[in-house]
Amino acid sequence: MVRAVETYVAAFDAGDPDMVVGLFAPDATVEDPVGTPPHVGHAAIRTFYANSMKTGAKLKLEGPVRVAVDTAAFAFHVTFADPNMRVDVIDLFRFGDDGKVVSMKAFFGPTNMIGFGRPADA
Repeated sequence: MVRAVETYVAAFDAGDPDMVVGLFAPDATVEDPVGTPPHVGHAAIRTFYANSMKTGAKLKLEGPVRVAVDTAAFAFHVTFADPNMRVDVIDLFRFGDDGKVVSMKAFFGPTNMIGFGRPADA
């Protein structure tokens, strides 16, 4: 599970949506951020990540990946070309028996978005 998270971050930073999709089960869901309609299945997940990667965003893990039973949780931040913009995120990956991600949930909201017109502590 830790290796899958590390591969996810590396693939995102390399701008490789196919490598990211390869981590997911065919009927997986991606809810990013939590509370938005999920992207379901490889085609929808690939489109979501391809569009996200076009922004030039980069991911940086913050601390170790936490693993329990079939779930990995990890904190990271997203940076952009504008060094004043940043999003602090916690992702949860739930894995199936085959080691593929069956659900991904990204936890962040307006208070975690710095440089988007409102400071994080507002």
